[in-house]
Amino acid sequence: MNGAGLIKWLGGAGAVIPALALAFILVSLTLEALPAIRLNGWSFFTSSAWNPGSGYGAVIRTDGIPHPQGSDFGAGPLIAGTLASSAIALIIAVPVSIGAALVIVERLPRRLGNLIGLFLELLAGIPSVIIGLWGVLTFGPFISRHIVPVIARNMPDVPVLKYLGGSTGTGLGLLNSGLILAVMVIPIIAATSRDLIRQVPILPREGALALGMSDWECARRVTLPWVGSGIIGAVVLGLGRALGETIAVAMVSGSITGQYPSNVYSAMTTFAATIVNQLDGALGEATGFWLKTLAECALVLMVITLATNIAARLLVRKVSGTALPVGRGL
Repeated sequence: MNGAGLIKWLGGAGAVIPALALAFILVSLTLEALPAIRLNGWSFFTSSAWNPGSGYGAVIRTDGIPHPQGSDFGAGPLIAGTLASSAIALIIAVPVSIGAALVIVERLPRRLGNLIGLFLELLAGIPSVIIGLWGVLTFGPFISRHIVPVIARNMPDVPVLKYLGGSTGTGLGLLNSGLILAVMVIPIIAATSRDLIRQVPILPREGALALGMSDWECARRVTLPWVGSGIIGAVVLGLGRALGETIAVAMVSGSITGQYPSNVYSAMTTFAATIVNQLDGALGEATGFWLKTLAECALVLMVITLATNIAARLLVRKVSGTALPVGRGL
């Protein structure tokens, strides 16, 4: 095999390996979770029960599947917690990230912009356990004592806003999880958006300003449409981080299973946090059904993540007509 053939073979293998790895993970999780899928049924997605059963009672067999007496699992609150915390993170992170990227590129001196960009990249590299510990020790208590009571007291009695009122809790819950996730997502979206905005040619922007557009109009009508599909991709990267974040959410969410959050301050949990919190106990369960249920949770989380990425890619194609990281331009 000559050099060109070797490079072609290595390139083909490199292209196939990610697809094979994804297929291997999906197949492995499906096979491991299959008994739990059969026994839990469709009610797994709507039920709020979460009871591993008695470890000292008799082992029961249902349709040939062994499980502890009294075991009953439902992932409804886990689905709600995962989607709600990620939604809060994106609602906060997307405007902050895009605004920061625009300021860094278009308003700040280049040296100062590069310095702030460096801090953004350093923030993205901080281990999630450190951010989670900061959320437990400092950020969560500050929010619960000084910010949340003011919001809850002054919230009007409107059905749409009822989740922003009520008991403010201890600082460990849905709101704190969403805010911590926003802190972790902002560097990803902001750094990617900054690099994309720097690729926008200067002539269209200068032409828009020469025609009398304000800076905001230029950003809204020229800069952001030019890189719109790339920013959607950056948001999807951030969403993937938010959906799959484990340790930080496990530390700040309150980690309560079997209960929907009554408001944005309530304790909750997510798929990823539940898996990491309960894996040790599930490994010690004799029948293995608890572990298979956690595998089902992992499979559902993976399906949600893949579906989100596929939907975002379809949206990018619809908006820009191309899979390239920059859009159609003007």
